[in-house]
Amino acid sequence: MPLTLAVARESAEGESRTALSPETAKKFAALGARLRMEQSSGIQSHFLDSDYTDVDFQPGPTEAYGQADLILRVTPPSLSEIAALPEGSVLIGLLKPFESKERLAALNAKKITAFSLELLPRISRAQSMDALSSQGACAGYQCGLIAAARCTKFFPMLTTAAGTIRPARVLVIGAGVAGLQAIATCKRLGAMVEAYDVRAAAKEQIESLGAKFVDTGVSADGTGGYARELTAEEKAAQVEKLTKVIAMSDVVITTAAIPGKKAPVIITREMVGRMKYGAIIVDMAAESGGNCELTQPGEHVIANDVNIHGPLNLPSRMPTHASELYAKNLYNFLSPWIKDGSLQFDWSDEVLAGTVLCRDGATVHATVKQVMGEA
Repeated sequence: MPLTLAVARESAEGESRTALSPETAKKFAALGARLRMEQSSGIQSHFLDSDYTDVDFQPGPTEAYGQADLILRVTPPSLSEIAALPEGSVLIGLLKPFESKERLAALNAKKITAFSLELLPRISRAQSMDALSSQGACAGYQCGLIAAARCTKFFPMLTTAAGTIRPARVLVIGAGVAGLQAIATCKRLGAMVEAYDVRAAAKEQIESLGAKFVDTGVSADGTGGYARELTAEEKAAQVEKLTKVIAMSDVVITTAAIPGKKAPVIITREMVGRMKYGAIIVDMAAESGGNCELTQPGEHVIANDVNIHGPLNLPSRMPTHASELYAKNLYNFLSPWIKDGSLQFDWSDEVLAGTVLCRDGATVHATVKQVMGEA
């Protein structure tokens, strides 16, 4: 029997992406996979059913999952959706592995082999599979657009008959993929951009985009391409320097996050109190608590006449390209293991071993087990 790959419409509130694009559907079919999709699964990403070829459309998620061997998702399945998955099937997506013990238990009860792309090893070979980076680029871009749309000033310098308008001053905190995209977007829009990251290696990347690096004298290079947590002394030095720069900024975009942990608070209530009246904070880390002490996830709040935005699920604001990128990540992850129309995993492979969350009825990822109290 050929591999049966299934996709249903995402059920999470506000989710408009899909895990299978028309382009990757063709590629999976060329590898010998049989494709089943719930009707209109891609409609919110502006993909019509007629855009997909070689796909067997089903009226609902239960019918789509049917006898599926492989299920592709963007967001984690609900408990009821897990109940509809065939026992022993393979699931891959952004599964939020540190969020729910109940979900892990449900996956293990059905003996689902689950791959969570948040756990993908940060190695060169896995870059084309890195969904956090592809979706982070979308989120950073959106942060720049939100900031420009909400700012009370022009981003670019303008010379007019009435006089010269100085450019808006933007500070981006965090220079990972999302932060770099936010920097690039704000620079394209003409703003004067400064950026800060605790990783020393970020200085060259920030300056390559034409932004000024804010040097606080603190470096926190961690493992796997992520920043480590700062000590109390390092945080104090960071705060002293950043407070001055934040106070002079018209816009602050924050993107600092630590996988599996609450986002670090970088902008305190007191720092907000020293900002310019009418300044903007766009907190991309709102989903994990926020980098600003006053951020309310999913809300727009005003404090000291500073507008603080906590947008959620930013990639879904541009679902067509976000879905295309994400679907390519999934294809690049899976295609090496589809041989003669069937899945043939090599569990000694570093990428597979590092990304697998559940297997054979148990949670197998060491970090997830530790964080979730299963170790």
